Amino acid sequence: MTGNSTLFMIVAVFGLILWRRTRAMRVPMKGSGLRLVLPPIFMSIGFVQLSSPDIHVTLEEALVTIALGLLLSIPMIVTTNYEIREDGNIYAKRSKAFIAALAGLLVIRLALRNYIGGIDQATMLFLFFLLAVCYIVPWRIVSFVKYRSVLRMKTANDSGAE
Repeated sequence: MTGNSTLFMIVAVFGLILWRRTRAMRVPMKGSGLRLVLPPIFMSIGFVQLSSPDIHVTLEEALVTIALGLLLSIPMIVTTNYEIREDGNIYAKRSKAFIAALAGLLVIRLALRNYIGGIDQATMLFLFFLLAVCYIVPWRIVSFVKYRSVLRMKTANDSGAE
């Protein structure tokens, strides 16, 4: 039963993320874009897990997880862009490729979960947390830079129009 409830939780979280991201494509972004980098800051609290004696991660496992996380961030980075629409506001660009990248990410995480099922629960949770950090942090930082670039263009256009 634990496996099914975990699977349900993963799919539910994926559904919430997908709903939130597709909703964000219809709502204008406001402010300086700092909200884009808040999730990685909040995730840093999870590194308290590092002090757990139940976690047994080898250097090789950690390096592979970090490399895989960085690799998984690439489709997220490529498919996340911002635009100024007719109303003069900045929006996340609508992208079916982004939704496909999120779905692919879910499939890869589920496949990895089944593939590395031989390690203890605490270590697997830590590795998946590390994986998430390694694809979310670069994606959010690059998204912030992209947003700020569009914001500068908007500001330049607004001041040039006056």
